[in-house]
Amino acid sequence: MDATTLVTPPYVAGPLRLEPFSAMMLTPSRVGDPSTGRAFARPYKDVAARLGRWQERGFVDRAARPALYLHEYTSNGITIRGLVGALDVSRRAIRAEDRAVLPHEGIHPAQADDLADRMAEMSLNPAPILLVHQGSAALRELTTQVRSADPERAFVDRSQQQHRIWAISDPTTVDLLEAELASSRALIADGHHRYAAYLRLQQRGLGAAYDLGLAMLVDQQDTPLFLGPIHRTLTGTTLDDLRRAADALGYRYEEREQHRAVAGLGPSRLAATDGQTWATVTLNVPPDRATVEILHHRVLPALPHGPSAVGYHHTVESALDQAAPEHGIAVLMPAPSVDQAIRIAEADRLLPEKATSFQPKPSLGVLIRPLGVWEKD
Repeated sequence: MDATTLVTPPYVAGPLRLEPFSAMMLTPSRVGDPSTGRAFARPYKDVAARLGRWQERGFVDRAARPALYLHEYTSNGITIRGLVGALDVSRRAIRAEDRAVLPHEGIHPAQADDLADRMAEMSLNPAPILLVHQGSAALRELTTQVRSADPERAFVDRSQQQHRIWAISDPTTVDLLEAELASSRALIADGHHRYAAYLRLQQRGLGAAYDLGLAMLVDQQDTPLFLGPIHRTLTGTTLDDLRRAADALGYRYEEREQHRAVAGLGPSRLAATDGQTWATVTLNVPPDRATVEILHHRVLPALPHGPSAVGYHHTVESALDQAAPEHGIAVLMPAPSVDQAIRIAEADRLLPEKATSFQPKPSLGVLIRPLGVWEKD
């Protein structure tokens, strides 16, 4: 299979289940520190030894008993709260109505295989995938009761994220949470390839621990994640190419001053520049489609030249840095809504690669799920 091929990962069947797990937690001085990421880098077989040395130095805490966790973090003024547990990935959905976890982007099989190999070598799920759902009022009442007690951990990490964590080990509360989650359907906000890696590990038959994968489930009704756009750069494409494609498709192409082009960006309008000239393209976007789908499925195939490469950028500044008449153009995108992403996933469609950017994400090292050799400590 071509390494650039995108495929739909399998669907996990309901009921949606988050199980308690025995967490490892880095101390606040290590969370959010750039060097922490290097602790999980190659060679992956040495990660357990590295973390073992950190544990000896007091940089790693181990939970005394399995628990679900309510993790609240605040970054740049946005507070997110979610349940963290071991997601049951042992069952595959055959019918659409049985699906409990919905991917909205495709995955590269080779990348998922590589991540599965890394987790097996590290004997860890180093960070939770991020899921969003529409929680029930009863679920929010339960989490409010959990938050009425003092958190077990409260700290500001090295990247200035603020964290509060409550461990939930009371069997009655765990059972109530499990009952409220059972009928939920969650959208993958971040971690499509790690999700696919969980499924690959589960299929390898390595044991019950690999029937589960670390996940954080955020109630979008309670503390909504911000959904931002990911902008594009089209190498080898000019604004004239874009104009000709728009004309062929019946879309309106207009050259504008920069401030008017940027201000005109909207649900059905793109802004584009080659670093000198600016323009907008007004698309015909059907109600059941996202703008990024129209760009990739209609506009790009209609370009008379290029793109020889598509670049992805989380900031406008990064995209504009790559725009130049002799190089290519930057295309500034609107973000789809969360409801739109959910509807597209439920309709069994995938958005183009890197179509969404859910923010903020938690720092690495707050909650880690040990596997294999760690479970024998």
